[in-house]
Amino acid sequence: LAGTPTSSQSPVRPSIPESLSPCPCPAGKGDPAWPAPEWRPPASHGQRPAPQGHAQRLTRRRHSSEQVPPEYDPPADFRSGKLLQERAGGDARDSRQALRAGMGSRHSRICSQEEVVIPYASDNDSGSVDLQPSNLEDIKKDPSNIELTVLDADLSDIPTLPQESLSGSLESLTQEEPLKEASTERLIQSIQEVFNGELKGELEKLTFLRSLSTLSRTLSYDETTESFIHSHTAKIVHILNVLMQEEPPNSLLNPVRQEVFVTIADLSYQDVHLLFGSEDRTELFSFITKSVIALPSVRNLLQPQEVMPSEPYSSECLYRQTFQAFSEMLQSLVVKDPHLENLDTICKHMDPWLQSVKDHERERATASMAQVLKCLSRHLSLKPPLRFQRLGHLVALMALLCGDPLKEVAEEAAEGTHYLLHITLRLKYTTRKKKNHQSLRRALKKCQEFLDLYDIKQFYSCPFNIAQVVFEVFLSSNELCQFVMTTLDGLKNLKHPCTQQSAGELLITLVKNAESRFEKVPEIMGVICSQLSVISQPSLREQIITTVSLFISRPKYTDTVLNHLLCHPIPYDRHLAELWRTLEVELPSTTWILWRLLRKLQKCHNVPTEEKMAYVAVAATDALYEVFVGNRFQAATFRLFPQLLMTLLIQVHHSIGLTMSDVAIPSSLCTEQEMSSEVTPLCFAMQAIKTLLLRTLCWQEFSIMEKHKGWTLLEGKDCHLQGVFLLANALLERNHLLAHKVMYLLVPLLNRGNDEHKLTSAGFFVELLRSPLARRLPSIYSTVRLIEWLHHGSYLFRILALRGLRNLTRHQEMDTQREDIKSLLPCLLDSLCEPDEEIVLLAMQIILPLVGTMDFTTLAAMMRTLFSLFGDARPDVRHFAMVLFGASIRSVKYSDKKIIENQVLDSLVPLLLYSQDENVTIAEESKRVLTICAQFLKWKLPQEVYCKDPWYIKPAEAETICKFFGKKCMGKINILAQTLTYSKNTKLPIRRSAVLFVGLLSKHMDHCELMMKGTDWIENDLTDLLHDPEPSLRVIAAQALFQVQKVKAEPEPEQRVSWLRKLMGCLPT
Repeated sequence: LAGTPTSSQSPVRPSIPESLSPCPCPAGKGDPAWPAPEWRPPASHGQRPAPQGHAQRLTRRRHSSEQVPPEYDPPADFRSGKLLQERAGGDARDSRQALRAGMGSRHSRICSQEEVVIPYASDNDSGSVDLQPSNLEDIKKDPSNIELTVLDADLSDIPTLPQESLSGSLESLTQEEPLKEASTERLIQSIQEVFNGELKGELEKLTFLRSLSTLSRTLSYDETTESFIHSHTAKIVHILNVLMQEEPPNSLLNPVRQEVFVTIADLSYQDVHLLFGSEDRTELFSFITKSVIALPSVRNLLQPQEVMPSEPYSSECLYRQTFQAFSEMLQSLVVKDPHLENLDTICKHMDPWLQSVKDHERERATASMAQVLKCLSRHLSLKPPLRFQRLGHLVALMALLCGDPLKEVAEEAAEGTHYLLHITLRLKYTTRKKKNHQSLRRALKKCQEFLDLYDIKQFYSCPFNIAQVVFEVFLSSNELCQFVMTTLDGLKNLKHPCTQQSAGELLITLVKNAESRFEKVPEIMGVICSQLSVISQPSLREQIITTVSLFISRPKYTDTVLNHLLCHPIPYDRHLAELWRTLEVELPSTTWILWRLLRKLQKCHNVPTEEKMAYVAVAATDALYEVFVGNRFQAATFRLFPQLLMTLLIQVHHSIGLTMSDVAIPSSLCTEQEMSSEVTPLCFAMQAIKTLLLRTLCWQEFSIMEKHKGWTLLEGKDCHLQGVFLLANALLERNHLLAHKVMYLLVPLLNRGNDEHKLTSAGFFVELLRSPLARRLPSIYSTVRLIEWLHHGSYLFRILALRGLRNLTRHQEMDTQREDIKSLLPCLLDSLCEPDEEIVLLAMQIILPLVGTMDFTTLAAMMRTLFSLFGDARPDVRHFAMVLFGASIRSVKYSDKKIIENQVLDSLVPLLLYSQDENVTIAEESKRVLTICAQFLKWKLPQEVYCKDPWYIKPAEAETICKFFGKKCMGKINILAQTLTYSKNTKLPIRRSAVLFVGLLSKHMDHCELMMKGTDWIENDLTDLLHDPEPSLRVIAAQALFQVQKVKAEPEPEQRVSWLRKLMGCLPT
């Protein structure tokens, strides 16, 4: 064989007698992943193995068959008996030498009847770590622990792991006599031939791999070998890739795989890494990992040999040795890894297998990872910069595996987690910052106390404590995020509910303990929201929602969580709706969260109305609705009711007439699903405000809004303020305490925001001024502000100002405010001539309480204006004009009565005729004011004036009234001419009453004066009425015309001459 040492050299691989039968490998039940020996420094020749530790005995029992007695050490190595006996405490390299020693023949090179020994360490090496200061002092004195010589006084009690020096192991690599130059050249030549050709048979492959492994030993002292290896590394990687790809993926038929692993490990010890760097090397690492971890279960691997027992290799032994070689290869990568970059790469490649759904794959990966961590923890020598970027992910993964339903996986993970803790302690101390001395000291003390309670013998029962109590203290914010992300991925493990449950508990505990040290909260929220649609188990969904609740209740993260949740499509799907409705937050935090959500909506109301509505506004409105429906924030809802109510009312105003196309939807939310046309910003706002009233027990207010169609008014563009007025009045009437809270809230906010904001706030505020509590408001917040709005350019603000002034004037004890309002009388009187009915009515209602304070000139001018409004086409204007006119007459002082008498007399005929109006309210008010006028004139009206029946039904009563007013007004006013002018009124009852009144008056006319003045003008008007479309009017007009003509034709009686002359004297000539 090329490259085989001469007789003068130390034998590289001792031969095994061909007579030896294959090694007896016990057939275990189940599919165990056999333990891999850890890398250990070599012991001196003749050294006896250390006593068995608990962890080693447990590991062997876990990976051995039931046939092995409890006290028996089952074989776990593949080294020759002689060499193993000499190096019972030796390193992984001894094991590989034994492997090659057993390759003497094709049929019996693997297994031996000699005892195979598991290399293990005593409890002093792998047991619980002594953290006492005395132990630390010994470590300080060790020159190999340079980092600990600079310990600060206040951190002198850092827990450390006994470190093993690499010097002994490195010496062992060169203890054998160096190869002669000729041997080295032959090895290089044989390897070179492979580069130029190809490997066809198994023997050629093994020969190549052994030669490469043997040659690697000369790297430390042979420059030719070093140059050759480094210049041909790419080719070596390529050939190893080819060799691995030629191996059947689902079976294990020969030792080529394990020899590849041994070769890679040998080169790794010489700092020639074939698995790190280029893409080809990464691919080789990935393929190697898959070739071992993805093998079928041990039971399936053994089946072919049970069918064909003539196979040259024992499948069970071959599997065990291959797996051991793989584990030793991984350990060789971290023995000298001061920056932990190799560990990071190993974790990356092992990650998918640690999360495999297949039990045997997960068990193999966990066992390998545990051995890697154990090896690293015992040979850790860290130097900055550290490049291990997956600590948080690895901690979470190992913690989840601790709760694996497969017992073997859980135990391996627990052991690995123990060693990972020690690695973390050293790592965090190495990267410590001076400003964090105290926090690090507390963390170290906590860790020390924990490890004092739980040593490695008890560690299998408490892995979660490590992950939850200890690791959380040391993980950075980025590592905490990795932990959470990995734990969330564990929730998707639908095959193993117990893993899901463990992930949920782990997640909640970590978030509770880590408090405010997370940074990538949006990413965490993104994963959580995506998981909600996958997980259907109620308990797990509750745990996820609890996690969100913990994050959102931290003031530092509240806005971050809200921003993420508000960036989802609306209406929210059932999963997000459930999240909003079932948030579990402590009572003190509910108000804060609801307030921050409310502020998101309020900020959107400050933008110009010309721009598109912000998507956050609609999303926040829908979120508030979902929160109200869930009713978990009831106390906070009551506390923030004023702010919530007004903000949602303003959102309603903003949303009127908008569709979702008018909302600035982020491009990231554009979904293929078309949104229904019924989904509008307005519908979200309306459902939110309705739910708010119901959840705050405002049932009566809700009923009033429904009864008076208040919701329809709120949704209308032109009647929105009417809906606001109705809701404000309902609240003031049914729940004055809440109404007062809203009023005090609005006082400083009335001039903020855009137009919709101001109008809605002002509308609610002016209606609340009806409350007696409004009297306590300083005038600067009430009257002065209303006066400013009265002169506002907007018609709606003028309306609001007048409504507010009207409500203020209704209070009796508001002398100061009334004086301010009194100064507005000229403006209010001008408002009586406005074309808008509402302005006129409001002005009249404001003036009414101020009539008694007016001077005579203003009063007389106002009465003339009111008199002109008696015939207004707007019924309410006519009605209030009469009311105000009657109040004005009552307020006239005695000294001014003579001056105002003519105005009162002129109002008699209109009031008398409007008493026949079809509008009952106007008719009754006319009679009432007519009575006031009669009292002013000291007249006593006949009772027929108060008759409710129309005059044309009871002409006798009408004639009595006519006689009374004809007699009383004789010589004072031209009552006939004034009555005749109303014959052209637009309202039929008024025209009919006027024509009837003219006919009755003609009976008592002075014949001579009538002939002198003429009756043509009366007859012409009555003749025109004969063509009126109303039949009843034509009949009455004909009767009146006949009466006038009759009076004209008859001679004047003597007794009537005097009276008629006086009557006709007032007619125009």
